[in-house]
Amino acid sequence: MGYVRVFARHRAAADPRTQIPPEGLLPFRPKRARPYLYSKEDIQRLLSAALEMPCQYTRCKLRPWTYYCLFGLLSVSGLRLGEARNLKLSDIDFDAAVLTIRGTKFGKSRLVPTRASTCAVLQDYLKRRRQLFTSQLANRLDVGDIHRTFYALSRQIGLRGATDSHGPRLHDIRHVFATNTLVRWYEAEQDPERLLPILSTYLGHVHVADTQWYLTGSPELMKEAMRRLERRWDDRT
Repeated sequence: MGYVRVFARHRAAADPRTQIPPEGLLPFRPKRARPYLYSKEDIQRLLSAALEMPCQYTRCKLRPWTYYCLFGLLSVSGLRLGEARNLKLSDIDFDAAVLTIRGTKFGKSRLVPTRASTCAVLQDYLKRRRQLFTSQLANRLDVGDIHRTFYALSRQIGLRGATDSHGPRLHDIRHVFATNTLVRWYEAEQDPERLLPILSTYLGHVHVADTQWYLTGSPELMKEAMRRLERRWDDRT
């Protein structure tokens, strides 16, 4: 509509009868990218491929472990990439299995409980390198390098075609974490709608409505929701 408006203004200079579409005639509605729903096998193949990355030089021998731990942490925690990338050793309470996420997308800090097994993997990684998620030059991993590595690995394991410019994204791992959490709540006969604010806080969302997006796009989640709805109708009849 913006292009039409510019053309109409240009045309109006020659023909005063030309009507210029007003601002807001068609409100802009950003379209969310359709998430790819990784299976457990997809994640396992991605992590295995990360561990098997070739190392041409001795100084980059920890690169496979770095990406294995980074991608693994994303899959079990639901963190944003920037949150995981910026973690420091002091942000991890290994005894309590809790991560402190600082300087998040909305400038707030939060505590994220994680698994003891996740902490064990991170501790094993720290025996090899004293800092989390750094390059061989001890700098924070470059975001562009992280995405390029992910794209290369995803093509290697068949998640993307050799020439595909679009496909599964790293951020989709966060989406899968959220939907799997909701599915587990359904399967445990809990009330996902009542628990949604807890998931919203865990993910670092400002509004619960942002978390409700994860209620869509998962066949397994919709199946569980329909199963519960059908049971409620059966109870009424």
